[in-house]
Amino acid sequence: MGRRTTKSKRAADSKGAKKAPKSGKGARGKGSVPSGSSFPETTRDASWWWVLTGVILVGISLIAWRVGPRGETVPEQLRVEVLATYPHDPKAWTQGLLWDDGKVYEGTGLRGESTLRRVALQSGAVEQSVSLPGEVFGEGLALAGDRLIQLTWKEKRAFVWDRKTFKKIREFSYEGEGWGLCFDGTRLVMSNGTSRLSFRDPETFAEIGSVRVRRAGQRFDGKLNELECVDGSVYANVWTSDYDRIARIDPTTGDMTAWIDASGLLTAAERAGRDVINGIAYIPERKTFLLTGKFWPKAFEVRFVPAE
Repeated sequence: MGRRTTKSKRAADSKGAKKAPKSGKGARGKGSVPSGSSFPETTRDASWWWVLTGVILVGISLIAWRVGPRGETVPEQLRVEVLATYPHDPKAWTQGLLWDDGKVYEGTGLRGESTLRRVALQSGAVEQSVSLPGEVFGEGLALAGDRLIQLTWKEKRAFVWDRKTFKKIREFSYEGEGWGLCFDGTRLVMSNGTSRLSFRDPETFAEIGSVRVRRAGQRFDGKLNELECVDGSVYANVWTSDYDRIARIDPTTGDMTAWIDASGLLTAAERAGRDVINGIAYIPERKTFLLTGKFWPKAFEVRFVPAE
């Protein structure tokens, strides 16, 4: 760059142009030092170039951490950090869990034992409860306005309850199995024990769309169970007898954006005779989550943090 500048100046001199000063203000030859600067201009340019290059490389590395080589979303690896522990009914086969106005609402399963209940968090005491018909197996639970909507497993029936009185308002019917349910403020999101999420009208329960969940660009084969809608994402318990995991999903694309390790909440002794984790309730005023499981003696208030 300096060599070309010098050459052009020589050409200008040969044509009779006024020569530029060799030093001081206005000099720009190779090695000249501008007024008020302690470094050559070319050195400063190189410094800015390296700074810019570093910023670009950091940005690319951050993008690559979230996006794979083919442009697919790579799930963030998270774990649970326990903030508090609460008692939970060890006879409750938890199928749905949510938080509203300082209370826990829980739907339980098993034929002849399925219930809807309101529970005090600190004590675990059941403050109000209603039993489902003996022939049905209760499943996921969602709150839409002042109505609680509770699924059934294979009976293709959804019960609509008044949130305050627990009186049944009506029933909806649907095709297939019912597993998890949550409300995102506009529509219901439902799982059926596959990797598929369906979207439903909260007034009619009609299906208005669906999406298949993908993990790192590949179809996810896990069975999505209980759901919780939080800030544009869907958190889903993944059913299996081998591990306790939660998937965070972008419902617009179906991409899994986080894979959360929730294992180890119960000790080996506490886990004996219990079943899998099932139940995610978001506590917005504390930005925390409440987790429990089927026949678990405890519920855990947690937050999700990066896995180490």
